[in-house]
Amino acid sequence: MFERLTKDAREVVRDAVARCQNTGGGTVGPEHLLLALLEREASRGSFALAALGLPVEGREPVREALEEARRRAGLSRADAEALADLGIDVSEIVSRVEEAHGVGAMSGDRRPAGRRSGRPGFGRPGFGRDARDVLEKSLRMALAHRDRHIGDEHILLALTARPGPPAEVLADHGVTHTSLTRVLYAGGEAQAG
Repeated sequence: MFERLTKDAREVVRDAVARCQNTGGGTVGPEHLLLALLEREASRGSFALAALGLPVEGREPVREALEEARRRAGLSRADAEALADLGIDVSEIVSRVEEAHGVGAMSGDRRPAGRRSGRPGFGRPGFGRDARDVLEKSLRMALAHRDRHIGDEHILLALTARPGPPAEVLADHGVTHTSLTRVLYAGGEAQAG
């Protein structure tokens, strides 16, 4: 599949690995892919984000919202609301854990001491199941739209098509799968699932 990635998509994957590694994470997740996409300029995905009201200079609120979701151990806002209905205050739990263990303790970025992930001998973070799912879905998106290569726009489409914090944060900022498909394909003639 990686041979089908465009230069922009390859850079997104590379940047996601670097972001994960820089935070001490052991596994690349969908949020790393989204953060890497938000840094892109002059790519098809970047132009689509700008067309939906998220120009490069206006993407900081998306990063902040994604970071907040990561601090909640990846729980979506809907998950936190459902737990609140059961009397569980996620914000309070996050505060207590961070008070005891430091800010970001629940984010999953910390690699256990002595544990190496990724390819043996390289110490690079590997791709988690969710990130692999996003990349596989991006291939399906490209094929559904009869595109020969997987671009960063297909990764963005895949992120908006699956439940979780990246899709929720993007939707809160006006970027949904439907709106993105419309911008990229002028009506979204094909659907991928």
